Amino acid sequence: MCRRIYIDQSFDEMARNFAFADRGDVYDLGDRLPRYNGAPTEVYHVIIQDVARQRLRPRPAFAVARWGLIPSWMSQPRRQAPVHARREEIASNELFQDAYRTRRCLIPVSGFFEWADGSDKKQPYAVAMKDRSMFALAGIWEVWHHPAGIEIRTFAVVTCPSNAMISAIHNRMPVVLRPEDYDRWLSSDRDPRDLMKPFGASTLTTSPISRRVSNFRNGGPENLSRVDLNAKRVAQ
Repeated sequence: MCRRIYIDQSFDEMARNFAFADRGDVYDLGDRLPRYNGAPTEVYHVIIQDVARQRLRPRPAFAVARWGLIPSWMSQPRRQAPVHARREEIASNELFQDAYRTRRCLIPVSGFFEWADGSDKKQPYAVAMKDRSMFALAGIWEVWHHPAGIEIRTFAVVTCPSNAMISAIHNRMPVVLRPEDYDRWLSSDRDPRDLMKPFGASTLTTSPISRRVSNFRNGGPENLSRVDLNAKRVAQ
């Protein structure tokens, strides 16, 4: 369930697409963008409500965070930090509830990957906007204080039941936010649960792609190349 994302633009292009967010001094992650097979534990750009730098009039700003949430109160991180926060438990689970109330973020992406359920060799699909524009997933974030004195920002992707299109592939999907809902998701509203719902299928598209994307070491744009499933069935 959305354990991979892709970003087919540079950070400069991303910043222009999300121009309402202050870029500040956030760096561009070097050669990590574009990224065609982004996996958990890697570092990404997110958009947060930047209270630390702008206490009087906080506004959205880019930040850098690691995928895999580590709550600030943990003395030691889990071996596998949660990469998803389910809508159904986000307000009650101690791992997520504090971040959900006060530290929500946007995760800019070009698309994400889902693997079809119920197959020995699961078929991956790329999910994107029909017009190929960037969009934002709903996330929550934390800052964990490493014993060495280092602050590590981490995040998790919020998930919900799939819409009618993606349910043919998988029973869950990330929460995709509409641009008009960005402000509220980042706001001081402590429980915007009505935003955590399946995104409308009419503006999304899915494409079966090569299984090479299943190996996180395969990171080129060829990961997005569409495959003909009918041809594969005939060959079998």
